[in-house]
Amino acid sequence: MESSFFPIFIPMKNAKVLIAGGGKIALRRVQTLASFGAAITVIAPEILPEIHPLSANLLYRKAAEEDVTPVCRLVIAATSDRETNRMIGERARTLGIPVSVADAKDESTFYFPAIIKGQGVVAGLISENGQNHHLAAEKAAILRQALDKQD
Repeated sequence: MESSFFPIFIPMKNAKVLIAGGGKIALRRVQTLASFGAAITVIAPEILPEIHPLSANLLYRKAAEEDVTPVCRLVIAATSDRETNRMIGERARTLGIPVSVADAKDESTFYFPAIIKGQGVVAGLISENGQNHHLAAEKAAILRQALDKQD
């Protein structure tokens, strides 16, 4: 199967990232992006306490279209509301901002990869064409274990 997705690494230090949603998926995205130094804004009526120390900008309300602005480097739509995710994704695509829509991969312009760090390398991993999240997670675990053995 030929993949149409090209892996790319972009600088994230101080990059403005908008995450709509404050639950478990948002937490995982915040944890990953914070480890790369992103400046993260999280917008949701309820935000998990684990997110608090990772993001200096927490807005306790429903995300709105105008929250997606041209200064955003990335946008993540990870709310439990289908219509909000659709709206956030549409606005980001209109502005040409890479967006990951957690509940609708066909509305995403990129796939959020499994991140593997160790031994001085960083890797991002998705299954071919983003079709099998479980396969990517399984292979990422194997790679993490291999890097741990090299320590």
